[in-house]
Amino acid sequence: MKKIYWVFVMMGINTACSKSSKEVDLENSISIKPVSEIVWRPLNPARGNKSPLAGNIWGNRNGTEPTGFLVKFVDGFSSPPHIHNVSYRAIVIKGLVHNDDQDAEEMWMSTGSFWTQPAGQSHITSAKGEENIAMVEIDKGPYLVKPTYDSFVNGEKPVNIDYSNLVWQNSSASELISISSETATELALLWQRGSSGGQLLKLPSDFHGELLSNSVGFQAVVIAGKPTYISGSGTDIQLKPGSSFSATGVSKLKLSSSGQEESLIYIRSRIE
Repeated sequence: MKKIYWVFVMMGINTACSKSSKEVDLENSISIKPVSEIVWRPLNPARGNKSPLAGNIWGNRNGTEPTGFLVKFVDGFSSPPHIHNVSYRAIVIKGLVHNDDQDAEEMWMSTGSFWTQPAGQSHITSAKGEENIAMVEIDKGPYLVKPTYDSFVNGEKPVNIDYSNLVWQNSSASELISISSETATELALLWQRGSSGGQLLKLPSDFHGELLSNSVGFQAVVIAGKPTYISGSGTDIQLKPGSSFSATGVSKLKLSSSGQEESLIYIRSRIE
């Protein structure tokens, strides 16, 4: 039987969880981190003020565990050719980002675009815009920046997917969306590796619904829009781009929006 990492449902439909709300404290299993609480430090301290800034979301990029963090670039930033000791995946949150071989033609990726960078492969990263932020995640740290003379081939191929080229599924194509196909809620599958996977969830501007999870490693980052987390305690939190939330075990998170723009949420989930 196929295992479900998480399910998006409209309010009132709550049949996807394997346990009832009476069996688990759904509210206390959720952790919210507004982007205003991000602590920014140089991504590569050796470069001083020439380094982009990084802010941790989950894990520890200097440790060995899976990690997600934000990277902030100044307008016109362009790195020298370099490599990383580990592979990473990334999504543009704000501004425009180019990531490729140093001799490649520039391909500027906008909000919601997705790319991967294989370990050991020489590349550059550039950014332009008033504000430039990307979400980066690794499966295992530490995350290091090394010179190109340490390059190596690990067998992976890089991926650059502009937001306009993502393939979207509605509820008629994906069992992760348990609502009417008449709604504008859609899902784009980005990657899958073993028991872990990453998806981009698109929510309409006037939605009210729930995210249900039975994943042991549920992490989510707001990429665009400003959805509101509806707390059972009455303290609702607006989640601006770069804000994140996580859950452990069986969890239910209520979201709503009354704005004029749709929301994009990156979701990473894992089962054991």
